[in-house]
Amino acid sequence: MNNQVVWEPSQEYRESTRLYNWMKKLGFSDYETFLNASVNDIEWYWGEVEQELGIDWITPYEQVLDLSNGIKHPNWYTKGKINIIHSMIDKWAKDPYTSCQLALVWEGEDGEVKKYTYSELNNWVNKVAQGFRNHGIKKGDRIAIYMPMIPETAVAILAAVKIGAIFSPAFSGYGADALAVRLEAAQAKMIITADGFLRKGKEIKMKEEVDRAVYTSSSIERVVVVRRLNRDIPWKEGVDMEWTDLETVGNFETEAEVMESQDPMMLIYTSGTSGKPKGAVHTHSGFPLKAALDLGIGMDLKRSDRFLWIADMGWLTGPVVLFGALINGATAVFYEGAPDFPSHDRIWKLASDHRVTHLGVSPTLIRSLMRYGDEVLENHQLEKLRVISSTGEPWNPEPWLWLFEQLGKGKIPIINYAGGTEIGGGILMNVLVKPISPITFNSPVPGMDVQVLTENGKAVRQSLGELVLKRPWVGMTKSFWQEPERYEEAYWNRWPETWVHGDWAIIDENGFWTITGRSDDTLNVAGKRLGPSEIESVLIEDECVLEAAVIGVPDKMKGEAPVCFVVKKIEEYDSSVLEKELLNLILIKMGKSMRPKAIHFVSDLPKTKNGKVLRRAIRASYLSTDIGDLSSLENPNALEQIRSLTIVEN
Repeated sequence: MNNQVVWEPSQEYRESTRLYNWMKKLGFSDYETFLNASVNDIEWYWGEVEQELGIDWITPYEQVLDLSNGIKHPNWYTKGKINIIHSMIDKWAKDPYTSCQLALVWEGEDGEVKKYTYSELNNWVNKVAQGFRNHGIKKGDRIAIYMPMIPETAVAILAAVKIGAIFSPAFSGYGADALAVRLEAAQAKMIITADGFLRKGKEIKMKEEVDRAVYTSSSIERVVVVRRLNRDIPWKEGVDMEWTDLETVGNFETEAEVMESQDPMMLIYTSGTSGKPKGAVHTHSGFPLKAALDLGIGMDLKRSDRFLWIADMGWLTGPVVLFGALINGATAVFYEGAPDFPSHDRIWKLASDHRVTHLGVSPTLIRSLMRYGDEVLENHQLEKLRVISSTGEPWNPEPWLWLFEQLGKGKIPIINYAGGTEIGGGILMNVLVKPISPITFNSPVPGMDVQVLTENGKAVRQSLGELVLKRPWVGMTKSFWQEPERYEEAYWNRWPETWVHGDWAIIDENGFWTITGRSDDTLNVAGKRLGPSEIESVLIEDECVLEAAVIGVPDKMKGEAPVCFVVKKIEEYDSSVLEKELLNLILIKMGKSMRPKAIHFVSDLPKTKNGKVLRRAIRASYLSTDIGDLSSLENPNALEQIRSLTIVEN
């Protein structure tokens, strides 16, 4: 099933894409030839990228790429001076044809809607940028963003960028301890938050979490509060201030800070399996260009298109949509709450009401919506929808095909998109000039020199191996914040001059790529390595199974054996009967050697807010080992049931 083509662009469709027309302008008629050129001559390619995106330079750069410090520390667009805000807002706001175009659309969970044109957004950003300066924020200062997805979140980020401050977004679901670690690591001078926000009809408090985090902070001088819910909150005079106090009076042009091309712009922390979070540093001429390339050229986002991807600004997808949409002159659509509340069709209603052209989803969301049947898709006008995007975790065939066939009627391409926080965007994706098959990727993102390596460092096809990158790219993290050695240790210590991303991947005989899971999730059963999603896909084929997660546990005979955790669609299903069915299904599909040591039925799987199942947390809870950083976990109660399970011995 994985390599069965289900969508293929017609010649007319292919020629309508931005990617095709850019290739043609550069003298290419064949995609594979273009792709090879993009990685064989990266200096030429990334020079063409910034020109195609229309990046506005204050002082032109002298050289696209300087590798005098080695592949780990490339210097892009040397001696160029820039402030990326010019390419995101200023040029559109000053153009009479685009100034009245919508830049940002927001809907709250309660149904409230706000819309802002490029001109209106520009004026608002100017006010807040000047407000930052009035309150002592200067170039290089760090501003923490601990916010729900509301309009002020976008404005705070853009205003920080305009004055040369470094914004550091934190997941809105973090508790005080996780937030405090990030504030201290970044040495943030100011934090912007809200009194709270709505999720599944409940008021989620934020200001109180901030107060607890700031209590231990050695750097925070100001806490800025947006009154989203207008609720009573604790207040500390001399530290706390209203968001409205940043919005200075009058309409005027706040001068943008002149930045070096490699000056830091964003500091975004990732959660590791152990130890403190890693602070990925992204620059003015790095991450924004990568985001704009992936969305604009890769996903065919055109001027006036509308992109809705329900994601938190603390995860990379949030900034990717904001920066990618605005640089391309499109509209970013923000939504505050849960995508299935107050009704299971909320996400489709949002896409219909706001005439969304590009919709981002996660596999977990689609699996959860499938349980309600095809009726969740009815009565929504989605004629504007052209592209569906997905990221965060591997797919299983059944939900992918349900989305493709039931929502898209077999006509709307699904762009699987995989990358990472330190990547600044995508490594692999489905490009729209090539055929697409379920759950796979049909190409590396142009400019990304991707290979699959064996344990001996040999490039392979049709065999599972480590996903690596062999050349640098615009968008890669400059380093980890104040931890250059940790950065090199994390990605560059296995093979010379090779970025090891930490995913297992395989390229099939037809050239389709599949990511099977994190390499630290990979099972090694009697010398046979496989990603957990391969067994999970088999389990989900059973009509009684809603979700599944598979981990490897120590086994005396096989070295490691699979253990499965299954969520039933209906709790009343007989567990013993279903267990036999699933065991038989795995034996038929995977063979006797992959027989699980145990199948456990649980009520929920531990997930992050953006839908990733945390297999490492399942494994650690089940085996009672060090569980590491759980600050991104949305439903920690799911681990209690797993901890209570009896481990099946040999």
